[in-house]
Amino acid sequence: MPSNPLYLVVRPLIHVSSGLVEQTLTLMPDRNFATEFFPDEVAGYVAMFTNRSNKYLTGGHITDYEVHQEETGDGRFVVRVIQNVS
Repeated sequence: MPSNPLYLVVRPLIHVSSGLVEQTLTLMPDRNFATEFFPDEVAGYVAMFTNRSNKYLTGGHITDYEVHQEETGDGRFVVRVIQNVS
């Protein structure tokens, strides 16, 4: 099955017009942009992504996602996401 390797990124956004602040989750194809999560927070972000991706990010050519937590050298984690397509 063809797939796209991607990495989970948390992006803080500040709305210029209102000053409101929020965080968004997105996927990037380059490991250099991956967010490095602390051990006590990685499971929460993975759960949020998994819950939303299964509901809202499948369909068309995208069949499902595989999520892999990978430890970095300093004890933090990056999240590699395999987007399976058909």
